Amino acid sequence: MYKIVTKKCLNPTVTQMEIEAPLVARKARPGQFIILRVHDEGERIPLTVAGTDAERGTVKIIFQIVGATTKLLGEKNENEYISDFVGPLGEATHTEGIKNVCIVGGGVGCAIAMPVAEEFHKLGAKVTSIIGFRSRDLLILEDEFASCSDSLTIMTDDGSYGREGNVTVPLREMLESGEKFDMIITIGPLVMMKFVTLTAKPYGVPVTVSMNPIMIDGTGMCGGCRLTLNVDGKKITKFACVDGPDFNGYEVDFDEAMSRGRMYADFERHAYEATCNLFGKEKN
Repeated sequence: MYKIVTKKCLNPTVTQMEIEAPLVARKARPGQFIILRVHDEGERIPLTVAGTDAERGTVKIIFQIVGATTKLLGEKNENEYISDFVGPLGEATHTEGIKNVCIVGGGVGCAIAMPVAEEFHKLGAKVTSIIGFRSRDLLILEDEFASCSDSLTIMTDDGSYGREGNVTVPLREMLESGEKFDMIITIGPLVMMKFVTLTAKPYGVPVTVSMNPIMIDGTGMCGGCRLTLNVDGKKITKFACVDGPDFNGYEVDFDEAMSRGRMYADFERHAYEATCNLFGKEKN
């Protein structure tokens, strides 16, 4: 059993928790993830490590309530427990030799991007961060990004905070002005990462994308997280849980990934509604 040490609501649908898991806290690196179960009969869900405190033995996770399991997790409170917390899994984000990096995060994907930005800052790299949200009400982690970024641009779709527009607007402006990034790392919705990659392509800047598709066992055996990459004109299959989650953005078949990501939307909606109905009955 793993204790919930702290719980904090970042916005109406996004929650931050610190979980007591000393072995994971000791080994986890930015870009890696864990798989948890809320209870013994629950489904496994992957969540990226949003920070660690090795001395306290805690791991920070940030999640959005979108399905049945995140709904159940969100109902948990401080000093309660979850059944399983396995990790770290996946490959850590590559940092070697990168001195000028642009981090582009979207929505709850900023929870993954933030520890990556912090790691580059610790290593002495120049960090330019661009983060985007639908509106001010959904903004998260502004202070954290500000503290580890040489430059921070905040975008909102409706213009309610920062600049109006999507994250590709300032990215294109920076590239057009001659900014020479060693790497662009983008983390967020698939469609956002696709267009960040397309924006960077004319300028020849390497792009790393963080792929977080459906995962079950986290070891590559189930095949649920498979991705198609186009490498030197050939299509190859990789598994996000063991080969990633970071990949070369220019190689990822985003259209296929988005199509596969929609396959279980109805199932998740029904499971979420059933969970909400269950809590409603318990409260009555």
